[in-house]
Amino acid sequence: MCGLSGEVRFDGRQPDLAAVERMTDRLAPRGPDGRGLWSQGPAALGHRRLKIIDLTDSGAQPMADPRARLVGVFNGCVYNYRELRSELADRGHQFFSESDTEVVLKAYLEWGASCVEHFVGMFAFVIVEQAGGRVVLARDRLGIKPLYLAESPGRLRFASSLPALLTAGGVDTSLDPAALHHYFSWHATVPAPRTVLNGVRKLPPATVRVVEADGTYRDHCYWQPLYTRRPEHAGLTAQDWTDAVLEALRTAVRRRMVADVPVGVLLSGGLDSSLIVALLADEGQRDLATFSVGFEAEGGEEGDEFHYSDLVARHFATDHHQLMVPSDRVSQALEGAVQAMSEPMTSHDVVAFHLLSEQVAKEVKVVQSGQGADEVFAGYHWYPQMAHVPRHRAPDAYAETYFDRPHADLARLLDPSVLPADDVSGDFVRAHMAVPGAETALDAELRLDTHVMMVDDPVKRVDNMTMDWGLEARVPFLDHELVELAAACPPELKLADGGKGVLKAAGRKVLPREVVDRPKGYFPVPAIKHMAGPVLQRVREALSAPEARARGLYRRSHVDELLAAPDEHRTKRGANALWQAALLEIWLQTHGIR
Repeated sequence: MCGLSGEVRFDGRQPDLAAVERMTDRLAPRGPDGRGLWSQGPAALGHRRLKIIDLTDSGAQPMADPRARLVGVFNGCVYNYRELRSELADRGHQFFSESDTEVVLKAYLEWGASCVEHFVGMFAFVIVEQAGGRVVLARDRLGIKPLYLAESPGRLRFASSLPALLTAGGVDTSLDPAALHHYFSWHATVPAPRTVLNGVRKLPPATVRVVEADGTYRDHCYWQPLYTRRPEHAGLTAQDWTDAVLEALRTAVRRRMVADVPVGVLLSGGLDSSLIVALLADEGQRDLATFSVGFEAEGGEEGDEFHYSDLVARHFATDHHQLMVPSDRVSQALEGAVQAMSEPMTSHDVVAFHLLSEQVAKEVKVVQSGQGADEVFAGYHWYPQMAHVPRHRAPDAYAETYFDRPHADLARLLDPSVLPADDVSGDFVRAHMAVPGAETALDAELRLDTHVMMVDDPVKRVDNMTMDWGLEARVPFLDHELVELAAACPPELKLADGGKGVLKAAGRKVLPREVVDRPKGYFPVPAIKHMAGPVLQRVREALSAPEARARGLYRRSHVDELLAAPDEHRTKRGANALWQAALLEIWLQTHGIR
């Protein structure tokens, strides 16, 4: 929920309030229910509010604690805020609101920067200590809530979205070659702290940054599962693991019902979202609002899974809403989806989520989503390939399996001026997999996918698309305790039954067999995947625009080759190579970057 922004000066000058106002206004879709600004001394904060917890004005932000001389802005939800509030009250803290934001402030007062270790939830926040000028920025364990940074001499700006920072001005918008390498190698994943722009960085997940009054700072990573087998799990049978996973997921789903407004579910009809519906039904939820989206077929490929979502909706008697999107609407909706992107995203379902979120937001303010289960429980088809790879070969095997194209192939597409000499994406993977822990090659891959790839592709995608309509998406499969349990689960149990074996076993306890044992589905948008007419026309316009030619990112001969056969050139992962190149250019043009 919400969007935050602000500026801190380290050079004795006053913050630019007009710039903070512009950032705050750009975040209006994330928080349509309220607007707040605060400034004192070297710091200024802005906030847009989506009212979900404590619907009164007492929960408004920026929020100040005059006695402690703390001021903060917060985005997200601390699901255990009521339990923490009670604990903090027992320790002598007094509260003036019923909000989780105030709990964050009081927790910081009690525990300092280590307060994050007490929080169960998704969050990004900034707290200013008025007395000494220290500023603390933090992000949740799985990076569900974003926090973008723009540093310049004597100044730090921050916001919940990259476009908000651009509205403030003064951002270096030159392109980061290493980030471009990641984008084209790694299916549009650009790992923190980079973005495609040299002047914008993002706070990594599970990180607290403490910034002193002179601008010096230190980062602390406060959480990282080991991805090893743990002594306390010795002797557990496959049934024991199934029961443990189901109970942990039940807890995660229950936590994400904490709200002062109704909570719905995005129901694709797949195992993951169907499990959420089933567990909520077990908790006594009646007439639960569920939502599905589908697309017209193109190129002989179906674009909906309504058969399964309808089956689940009937079985659990939900209040179901179904949206079918015609192909000509996809090209029209593309512009809005790109406008909502904090960073370029190439997955087809980005448009789907944006269209679905528009409709869902008319009914509810909060939904649960099944996102993250495939990365956490090894559900994708490429994971079995890692099962028998020696641990030391994990980085090479990962690159061969997951990367869109090897380093050498980038020279065919990218102009030499933006092509790094070294294989920076491969180097990143090698460094990440060299960190202690992760017993097997599959453990190493799941650690990388869960804590890097997922954060900066699917998680970011859902946050950007839902929050652009003032809709908060909660993801129980990214409950940090469930992720810890899955990280410790033996790989063979996750790979069983064609992938997500332990989760499917849990599903059979609460779901119709037809839902659990169906072929794995994806979320295709055929009009994009197969470059249907209006989409292809938009692609041609973007790559032929004067700013695209002036930018000179691509070798023109290769672009012409892609345009001549738009549905034939695919990456090693099967992605449309033309779409990858065009989407980046469309994003740059949409956000006024030249």
